[in-house]
Amino acid sequence: MRAVVQRVNEASVSVAGQTVGSVGNGLLVYLGVMQDDTLLDVQYLADKLLHLRIFDDDTGTPNLCLLDVSGELLLVSQFTLCADARKGRRPSYAAAARPELAKTLYEAMAELLAKAVTVQTGVFRADMQVFSVNDGPLTILLDSRRQF
Repeated sequence: MRAVVQRVNEASVSVAGQTVGSVGNGLLVYLGVMQDDTLLDVQYLADKLLHLRIFDDDTGTPNLCLLDVSGELLLVSQFTLCADARKGRRPSYAAAARPELAKTLYEAMAELLAKAVTVQTGVFRADMQVFSVNDGPLTILLDSRRQF
């Protein structure tokens, strides 16, 4: 499971011109589910997202996590994070999970995170437009297999 994590002042996602999710201060997380991911990957990344110390304390040092700042989280499914573009010019998406598994794990991630923070989501498999104001900018890549 892969995630692109952005610290944001605000973020929203729209489908067909309608806003379906929006957050203020917190995280915008793009989530890619790989074909052999399980609930263990969900649990690992959820814990990492909630406790990643990337928010500034009173001294301007990034010592605080999403929970500490009462931040919100916008979770957007993005299978293209599973792309392998090392060969040729057309990325391969062979490692991406089938839609049924991806949706199940994406929803499990949203439910697990929602136990601790306010979570908004995009619409699974929809053509979405995402707006964000990246704070910093600060963007981090996470992988449940710890490959980077």
